[in-house]
Amino acid sequence: MKIGNRIRIASFGSFVFLLCAPFATYGQSAVGDTRAMQTGAQAPASAGQKAAQPLASHRATETITQPVAPPDPDLSNDIFVAVGKAIVLDLAQPITRILIGFGDFAEAVPVNPTQVVINGKAPGETTMILWDKRGGRQFFNITVRSSALEAVRRQLWAELPGQHLNVTMEGPNVYLRGTVNDLNSSNRAALIAGTMGKVINLLNVKIPAAAPQILLKVRFASVDRSKEKQLGFNLFSTNGKAIGAVSTGEYSAPSVTTTGSASVTNDLNLFVYDPGLNIGATIQALEERGLAESLAEPNILAENGKPASFLAGGEYPYPMVQPAATGASSVTIAFKEFGIRLNFTPTITPRGTIRLQVAPEVSALDYGDAVTISGSTEPAISVRRVKTEIELEDRQSFAIGGLLDNTVNETFEKVPFIGDIPVLGKLFQSMTRTKANTELIVIVTPEIVRPVPAGTLIPTPSYPQVFLSSNSKSAMNTPDGKDAESPSLPGPGTIPVEELIESLNSNPQQTDGGGSGTSVLSSATSGPPQR
Repeated sequence: MKIGNRIRIASFGSFVFLLCAPFATYGQSAVGDTRAMQTGAQAPASAGQKAAQPLASHRATETITQPVAPPDPDLSNDIFVAVGKAIVLDLAQPITRILIGFGDFAEAVPVNPTQVVINGKAPGETTMILWDKRGGRQFFNITVRSSALEAVRRQLWAELPGQHLNVTMEGPNVYLRGTVNDLNSSNRAALIAGTMGKVINLLNVKIPAAAPQILLKVRFASVDRSKEKQLGFNLFSTNGKAIGAVSTGEYSAPSVTTTGSASVTNDLNLFVYDPGLNIGATIQALEERGLAESLAEPNILAENGKPASFLAGGEYPYPMVQPAATGASSVTIAFKEFGIRLNFTPTITPRGTIRLQVAPEVSALDYGDAVTISGSTEPAISVRRVKTEIELEDRQSFAIGGLLDNTVNETFEKVPFIGDIPVLGKLFQSMTRTKANTELIVIVTPEIVRPVPAGTLIPTPSYPQVFLSSNSKSAMNTPDGKDAESPSLPGPGTIPVEELIESLNSNPQQTDGGGSGTSVLSSATSGPPQR
């Protein structure tokens, strides 16, 4: 046949002597660093022909220790070579014919009857067919890769050793496939492959272990001491001829009328009145001491890198007047939180330490500085707040805030001229002296903790009163089908990289059960809130 003659002529022309071997391996010349893979599968012989026997064994002149992708058992006799590189096939016996498929991608150059050099000419894929002198044949898939792709593969081998990656390129797109150890390896692989074009990241990532949990212990230790001393005199007369009163104004004086009666509106300490002289006096002499001690220890648990908050206190209502488009204003009620609050975000550093963004706060209602608006008394809020960022090791403690406050307030009043008279002038003087001392310290202690194992007795508060016994004879529980004989099914070992990123970035919305918003009471003209 003409076709057979053409093939035979070509086999004796430029393509001579390659062996069809079912278990051939590939050598690689020193001029190139590409690799060739051989799985040993052999094409079946055609009808009337004998099957080709294993006649060749190929030696690898260079070994690739970190392959980009593991061999695929479905592919047989695959040869990979880069553009401008060459590989050598060492043959055990000579062959009679060789044929390279269409496309000027590769060429086969015979060196001797048992050696053939395959050169990569242009990126692409083609097929090589070998015939031995017994009529057996074998097919080879030759893939010629660009030099840039091979450079990327070498970088992946160097940067991500031992991780199974496969890089292919079709047009302007670069496809990444395989499995990497973590998300950081996926990002590094995408950066390396991005030097060739647009990266289509199809990598799978091994599911990481559960993120560590950080328990933050905060201690607020506060001691408030105060001392107040008051001394003053108020004189009055109910004599029909001389009705009057003398006061410094520091303390309320009795109210004297023209009828000769006096009324005391302030509950003072001492009251003296002489009916014969119709002269009376009220004396304010009071010494007061106060002591307040507080120790709050809020503990809160958070995941690594996730914020957490804690509040032990309450919310008090206060009115707000809001103008309306019709001209009439409305009164709304808003709520302000107070109590012991803790906001923090822990992050475990590569050094193994814990970096904390922490903002503890202690607030309380202060009626001493309250304001009255439209007949409504609204208290102020005394706040002690710390906001800082620190770095500690596990179970280390640090005092992140402290306060030492000493104040002295003294008020002195007297009646001019008379108050300057020795001894007697003391009756026309009043004095108030207040001393206050405040000591506050805030200490934080982070600790990396693990959950309590299932079945372990969990510590609970000790209740002084015993609860009523249960009506049910069996313990209340939720059937979940988990026991020693039917444990939970293990999860998958790997996950697509986009699913892992989505799971890490997902933050479920938390709902606040408290009334932190506002509620409209009325739409009438603003006035005092309804209580």
